[in-house]
Amino acid sequence: MSDARLSGYPLTYLPRDLTAGLVVFLVALPLCLGIALASGAPLFSGLVSGIIGGIVVGSISGSSTSVSGPAAGLTAIVIAQIAALGSFEAFLLAVMLGGVIQIVLGIVKAGSLSAFFPSSVIKGLLAAIGVILILKQIPHVVGHDSDPEGEMSFTQPDKQNTFSEILTVFEGDIHYGAAVVGLSSIALLVLWGRIKMLKNSVIPGPLMVVLLGVSLHILFQRTGGPWAIEASHLVQIPVAETAGDLLTFLKFPDFTQWANPAIYVAAATIAIVASLETLLNLEAVDKLDPENRNSPSSRELIAQGVGNVTAGMIGGLPVTSVIVRGSVNVNAGAKTKVSCIFHGVLLLISVALIPVYMNMIPLAALAAILLVTGFKLASPALFRQMWSEGRYQFLPFMITLLSIVFTDLLIGILIGLGVSLLFILNSSLRQPIRRIVETHAGGDVLHVELANQVSFLNRAALDTVFNDAPPGTNMLIDASGTDYIDPDILSLIQEFKDKIGPARGMKVSLRGFRKKYQLNDEIQFADYSTRELKDRITPDQVLQILREGNERFYTGNRLSRDLGHQVNATAGEQNPLAVVLSCIDSRVPAELVLDLGIGDIFSVRVAGNVIGNKSLGSIEYGVAVVGVKLVLVLGHTRCGAVTSTVELMCEDDNALQVTGCSHLESIVNEIVPCVDEETCSEIPRMSQDEKERFIDETARRNVCRSVYEIKARSEVLRNLVDAGKVMVVGALYDVKSGKMEFLTDPSAEPEYEQSPQA
Repeated sequence: MSDARLSGYPLTYLPRDLTAGLVVFLVALPLCLGIALASGAPLFSGLVSGIIGGIVVGSISGSSTSVSGPAAGLTAIVIAQIAALGSFEAFLLAVMLGGVIQIVLGIVKAGSLSAFFPSSVIKGLLAAIGVILILKQIPHVVGHDSDPEGEMSFTQPDKQNTFSEILTVFEGDIHYGAAVVGLSSIALLVLWGRIKMLKNSVIPGPLMVVLLGVSLHILFQRTGGPWAIEASHLVQIPVAETAGDLLTFLKFPDFTQWANPAIYVAAATIAIVASLETLLNLEAVDKLDPENRNSPSSRELIAQGVGNVTAGMIGGLPVTSVIVRGSVNVNAGAKTKVSCIFHGVLLLISVALIPVYMNMIPLAALAAILLVTGFKLASPALFRQMWSEGRYQFLPFMITLLSIVFTDLLIGILIGLGVSLLFILNSSLRQPIRRIVETHAGGDVLHVELANQVSFLNRAALDTVFNDAPPGTNMLIDASGTDYIDPDILSLIQEFKDKIGPARGMKVSLRGFRKKYQLNDEIQFADYSTRELKDRITPDQVLQILREGNERFYTGNRLSRDLGHQVNATAGEQNPLAVVLSCIDSRVPAELVLDLGIGDIFSVRVAGNVIGNKSLGSIEYGVAVVGVKLVLVLGHTRCGAVTSTVELMCEDDNALQVTGCSHLESIVNEIVPCVDEETCSEIPRMSQDEKERFIDETARRNVCRSVYEIKARSEVLRNLVDAGKVMVVGALYDVKSGKMEFLTDPSAEPEYEQSPQA
């Protein structure tokens, strides 16, 4: 990428932003006019909002891809409020005040509410817009323009609905000239997207579609007859003879209505609905962004508020972030908000300077662009993805989609949010907690993990968990991840801990409750190794604890430990259950891979997990003095010490010559007896996989040899093993899977050259 920049803006982005802005402009032009017409407002008000949405909102917004303008979702509200307030000028005052409310909402960070919108509703919105674009543009593509472009509701102004309008088309209400433009435009866009040379060209396909449409319009106009495309099938920007005439198109708010309570009701309605639609559309466009950028939602509310104050002052409709424009912007390859601003500049130029030429564009050509965009939004891949995520995602997704298609954008979104809320409540009622049976050093513990929000609705489910717990259970109620607990739930927990649980022989422990709840942390079970446990446990039981710990580790079900509690509990004395001799490899921390806590093991680490005088002395101390019941030699695959030893043997080198380290030779000498010399000579001809298998097998033999050497070199350990009081076993840890293979069968141990010290 070039380093050329203009005030921090990479100039390499400019071509993509300008072409995307051009495409959005072409789509926005008829939408601005159509939404104004559908809203019962002056046509020019829609264009004013489009210009403000591009230049004013685009300049303040922090989104790189969102595009604002008059919104189809507000048409019903605009119609109702203009009628209620008695004039368009009074309505403009409400728009201004609504903008002020939005600015306040942005300042108090109300945009953070967007984080609570379910992804299923957002994706349902995207798919619904795609479906609506397809269904609504079919009539326009073939010249059936009885309803304004941009009208998105199921029930239409001409008393038809989305589907009956399409049936009317098939009954023969087609304009041949417009149909040729529309169908040829679709074909051109499809080819443009599939031919690599055209797809990667600087010229955007939608621009060629518009040029094709204008050319065919001129041709049909000269031909005359039924093929000629009349004004009703073309863009219709109001044309002013002079700049002064242009200003007469502007409307201004009626400030005499400031004392009318209905103005403030209308302002609040506009602010709330426009903010909701903006936040949803912003989230939806962010999901389309290939760079996965996150738009600042509260800043967007401020930008929309400034836009609506401006719109109200000069005669525009309310503006919101608009998913249709935003999706077209993303699909056209926009990189930054420059594309949004540029589209607003183009709208201004077209209105002020070249309206006559813009009025030569057939609506069928622009409908083709929207129809193709619709197919991208409502792609089969999206439906397959939602189906694969299960019914709790798929059902809200489909209900949102169908609700929007069969009502309108705003009602459909509200239905989708309502259904998602019901699913969330249902899920919360069924499972407000997470239950895990954990095997701690002192026995099994039923870990009850409370959700982030625990309301009175969860009381029945939590009561069921308490009642289903068997008598004598150790139970841990964990509120570490909880922000709110209803007083009814706190009362239930307190009663169960103090009365019901003890009456059933249960020990109820608490963790993570905030001070204001007056439930102090109290652990009544041993989540660390105690003297009592160490004295009564057998070597086989210790081995089983280690097996289960590693299984929890590699399956991702590690215990939830209060390490601070363990630090305090073990400060006075230590009572570990085992000694673990492991390699210094950073990938094999013994406590983690065995899912153990503080004070559970003695950990001895040396490269290659080999036996030397100091490591053997540490093991003897742990077994003979402290009284642990098990010694585990823990080796691992892809061991660096084993690999180095094999390479040194094959190349007939020694560690001092190769590394300059004078003390490594003692480690290498312990591993050398485990290396098969005959196989070692074949290493230069081995594949990488074969070499890895040989090294891993050598590591396995090295573990078994260390087990043998511990018993051979230490008389005190050998006697304890022979008496059945202590067990010495090996294990090989797989660094790729995290799983251990425990080597407990003595008959499987390979033959070794005996150590001269044995």
